[in-house]
Amino acid sequence: MTRWLVDGMNVIGSRPTGWWRDRPRAMRELVKELDRLGEPVTVVFDGRPFELDDTGRVEVRFASRRGPNAADDDIAALAAESAEPLRVVTSDGALAERVRRSGAEVVGAGTFRARLDELG
Repeated sequence: MTRWLVDGMNVIGSRPTGWWRDRPRAMRELVKELDRLGEPVTVVFDGRPFELDDTGRVEVRFASRRGPNAADDDIAALAAESAEPLRVVTSDGALAERVRRSGAEVVGAGTFRARLDELG
């Protein structure tokens, strides 16, 4: 089965829902939505780590450093190291190019967001 590798803040930021007023809540909500996929998922967020509910199917990671492209660099490294097939979710063109070079399929954040919405 193909693992989803999700650029978390890219998906959250794909719609103007007011997520910026409460980033931790937006992250928690995304993790719950990702769990409904019923498929293996790793989501990488920017920012300071905090406790999120363990869903069992969703592996949550926070960028290993602060600063520009921190999560992108971690996602690219995960894609390069992965022995399993990956679908990387991002609308960041530079990140998409990097992970494609590692053999990953790329799905745009808006397309993926629509898929999550269909799951209810």
